[in-house]
Amino acid sequence: MHEVPEITDDFVARLAERADEAERQRRLPADTVAEATTTGFFDLLAPARYGGTQAPFPAILDPVRRMAHGCASSAWTLGFYALHNWMLALFSEQAQAEAFATRPFLAPAPLAPTGRGTDCDGGIRLSGRWSWATGVMDGNWIMVGALCERVAGDPASIYPVLALLPIGDVRIEDVWHTDGMRATGSNDVVIEDAFVPAHRLVEVVDIYGGTAPGADLHDAATYRWPMVPALALLAAMPALGSAERAAAIFAERLSQRFLAYEGVMQKDKPAASIRLGEALVRLRALRALLDDTVGRIETAVAAGESVTRAERGQARLAAAHIVHESRAVVTDLLGASGASAHFLNNPLQRIKRDVDVICGHVVFDYDTSRELAGALSIGAKIPRTAMV
Repeated sequence: MHEVPEITDDFVARLAERADEAERQRRLPADTVAEATTTGFFDLLAPARYGGTQAPFPAILDPVRRMAHGCASSAWTLGFYALHNWMLALFSEQAQAEAFATRPFLAPAPLAPTGRGTDCDGGIRLSGRWSWATGVMDGNWIMVGALCERVAGDPASIYPVLALLPIGDVRIEDVWHTDGMRATGSNDVVIEDAFVPAHRLVEVVDIYGGTAPGADLHDAATYRWPMVPALALLAAMPALGSAERAAAIFAERLSQRFLAYEGVMQKDKPAASIRLGEALVRLRALRALLDDTVGRIETAVAAGESVTRAERGQARLAAAHIVHESRAVVTDLLGASGASAHFLNNPLQRIKRDVDVICGHVVFDYDTSRELAGALSIGAKIPRTAMV
C-alpha cells in the first residue's frame, strides 16, 4: 500500500475560496479537480495492483467530512469520485485493467436502474436516461444501474446490474439548475443502444452483499464492504461537515454580533450560548454514532465475516440519522443568526441550501430507513429491491 494522501487545512480553505465560483459554474472549478488529483485523493481506495493506496474503507470518511468545512458540493463530488474508484474495484479483473488505465479515474455513477439492458452475444445492449450523475462534466468513465432481461418478455428473468461504460457512450443533458449542491454538476445522461461487454457488468445482488468479483481479486477487507452502507456513510459526511462548519461560524458571530433593538451583544444572551452548546453536543453524538457504525462493519469485514442485512439496515439508518440531525442543527443555528445570515456572501445560507438537498437523496429517506432497520431487526420480510 502507498502512503495515505493528506487533505490539508489549506486545501479545505481553497475549497471555501472557490465555493462562489463553483456555485456559479454549476460544476467543480478546474483548479479543484487538478489539486485533488495532485494530492492522490482519488486513489485512496483504488487497489494497490493498479497504483492505488488501497486504504481501509473508513479512511475516506474523515477527509470528506473535513472538505465540507470548505464547500459541501466539492466534498460530495470529490468524495464520490474517490468512492467510485472503490466501486470499480468490485468489477472483474478485465474491466479494472481497462478503466484503471485512465488516471485519474473519474466516473459518475447514477445507480437508479432507469435503463434497460437486453442480453446479446457477449454482453448486453443498453439504453436509458439517468439523473443525478454527480461530476459528469469532468468524467471519463461512467457506471449506471440497469435492469436486464435474460429472456425477452419474461419478468422472472429480469436482474439488476451495474454497468461500466466509457464517457463517450453517453450524451449529457444540462438540467442541473438547483438551489443547493449546485457545484456537483449532477446532470442527466442518456445512453442509446450501447454495447456493454459482460466483463463490465456486475450483478447488484453481489454488490449489495460484498461478494462482487473484486472481493476475491484484491486481498483486502476494503473491497468486502457492502455497497449501501459504504455509499450511505460516505454521502452523510458532507452534511455532518457542513453542520460542524455552521457551528463554528455561529460561534464566531457570537463575539461580533450586536443586537441593535436590544442594545446587547449576542454573546451576552444566555439563549445564544444554549443554542451553541446544544449544537455541539448533538454533533458529538453524531460522531460517536458514526464511529460505532463504522467500527462494527470494519470488524466484521476484517475478520472475513459477512455483514448481515440487519447490520446493513442499521448502517443505512445511522447515515440517514446523521444527515437529518445535521440538517436540524444547521436549521436551528441559522434561525438564531438573524436576517443578515441570508445574504449571499454569508456561507450559512449556502450550508443550509446544500444540506437540504443532501437530505433529499433516496438513501436518506428517514421513514424508509427506520422502517427497514426495524423490520430487519425482527426478521420481517422486506422488498427484494430494498437498498440495504
